[in-house]
Amino acid sequence: MDKYKIVIIGAGSAGYVGAIRAAQLGVSVCLVESAELGGVCLNWGCIPTKTILTSAKLYSRWRKSASLGVDTHGEPRFDLNRIRERRDRVIRTQRNGIENLLRSRGVSLIRGRGKLVDPETVRVTGPEGEKAIVAEKIILATGSRPRPLPNIPFDGDVVLSSDHAVELRDVPEKLLIVGSGSIGAEFAFIYASFGSRVTVVEMLDRALPLEDCEVSSVIEREMKKRGIEFIPGMRVETLLRTGQGATVILDGGAELHVSKVLLSIGRSYNTESLNLSAAGVSIREDSSIQVNGKLETTRRNMYAAGDCIGGRLLAHVASREAVVAVENCLGTPRPVNYSVIPSCTFTAPEVASVGMTEDEARESGKDIRVGRFDLRALGKAHADDEIEGFVKIVVESGTDRILGAHIVGHEASCLIHEIAVAMRAGVPVRDLGEMVHAHPTLSEAVMEAAADAGGSAIHKPRSQD
Repeated sequence: MDKYKIVIIGAGSAGYVGAIRAAQLGVSVCLVESAELGGVCLNWGCIPTKTILTSAKLYSRWRKSASLGVDTHGEPRFDLNRIRERRDRVIRTQRNGIENLLRSRGVSLIRGRGKLVDPETVRVTGPEGEKAIVAEKIILATGSRPRPLPNIPFDGDVVLSSDHAVELRDVPEKLLIVGSGSIGAEFAFIYASFGSRVTVVEMLDRALPLEDCEVSSVIEREMKKRGIEFIPGMRVETLLRTGQGATVILDGGAELHVSKVLLSIGRSYNTESLNLSAAGVSIREDSSIQVNGKLETTRRNMYAAGDCIGGRLLAHVASREAVVAVENCLGTPRPVNYSVIPSCTFTAPEVASVGMTEDEARESGKDIRVGRFDLRALGKAHADDEIEGFVKIVVESGTDRILGAHIVGHEASCLIHEIAVAMRAGVPVRDLGEMVHAHPTLSEAVMEAAADAGGSAIHKPRSQD
């Protein structure tokens, strides 16, 4: 029977990162995985969607290239087979990279499904039969999967999950997306770029409902520009399959006739097959694993990280949680600072945020002020033909402390990190506004928004806002 200091079940964004960190700290570590390395992010989420998005953006850009003085000599076309082939090459390259990293660090990788026998033993069932592994510490990192509607299961044909949507076997004539969070919004712009007539239904009152209200307004406007119909405040009641797709009935009685339906309403946690009760590990009502501030479960030698513990289901959050879980396992107590973790949505334009929204800050009772700067005031934005969007910074008045920031626009996913670093380091917004930014760059909008929080933005007219 093999023995390790740490055994990690699951090799997604949490699991493989945790395994590498454990190996860096000089302990024996075993990583158990029944599917592909990299988990959802690499194989079905972040990487394949962004690979497809690159093709969609290029296709959209090329179609309007004449306005930029470039003659394409005919209508551009896209090839779904070649897009999928490129997607698969990128995924394989990244998987191989992870496997090489694990090998270089001496991490033992066992292929198979891990199940708890008791608080110190994991049974792995795989291609080579069953194997028992003993560990001093166990980290659970089994991730999540798309959640269907209770009365509308996925079938991979008419009713799609986000996993099905990245396959992109064809472009549906009419696509209904249920849910306008990050995943639903991204797919809306991707499929619309390729020519689908996309409708998005959201039960809440705005698109991207977890983002700042002003961000939602811009994205709804951009949806309209691209022919995406957005229907807020509605639920799907019934789906009836037809020969051409489906008829979807909303709770207001409206009927939508579509080719395919993409459900993007949340995730379910992969915890049911772990046999958690055998190890005394408790779960919450939603089946996520219960952990404390150290990411320790209700069993003292067992920890959990990533999507399976609920919270913010983001790959970079999972990776950070895994590092913290490993270090807590080995006696270096530390928490995860969730207050300064950026999130990004790759719509067109992109959305990125960190910290509190303006509404959250006001509801907390803080005395705040807001700095805001439109990208259309930048020379670089005009040169790039990317003028939509803004940078918004929420500041605590008495301390000059940055409470949050929200960006919608070209390269928002990159621009947000400057503000996140400033927040983590406790840099006052005044200092961020006085930091000289190179010209011409989009990052000047960060400088100007920070300066605007103090009323000193140079390129913002006094009458603006």
